[in-house]
Amino acid sequence: MLTTDAPEGIASQTNASAAAAPKIIAVLEDLLFTVKINEAAKRASVQVRFVKSEVDALQQAAESPRLIILDLNCTSVDPLQLIRALKSSAPASTVPMIGYVSHVQGELKLQAQQAGCNMVMARSAFSQNLQQIMQRYSAA
Repeated sequence: MLTTDAPEGIASQTNASAAAAPKIIAVLEDLLFTVKINEAAKRASVQVRFVKSEVDALQQAAESPRLIILDLNCTSVDPLQLIRALKSSAPASTVPMIGYVSHVQGELKLQAQQAGCNMVMARSAFSQNLQQIMQRYSAA
């Protein structure tokens, strides 16, 4: 079964059960990174749910995913507020969160870490390590 929570034509693999919780939640709107994450997830056989709003992110996080990925430059949400909201909600508070940002945005990186983001990476480092990240969080 395929779900198309991603932009047109980009699909994420899911279990046959519609009730299966996504293993990874990705909050972003950048089509290039959506494709990169989706391809890495397919290779790691892990389900990713792409969301673009705080409400959707909080709803999906309530299903206890293994990881939340957040583009700290996403304009459809306030990333720092979303981090705080996720870290203050009981089901999502213990879910690891990886944010990525331009390497020149040191202040935003620091703010995200202070808000509760477990790891903040430069976009380039995130891209380079994406397959390993997917493999790490695909294990049962």
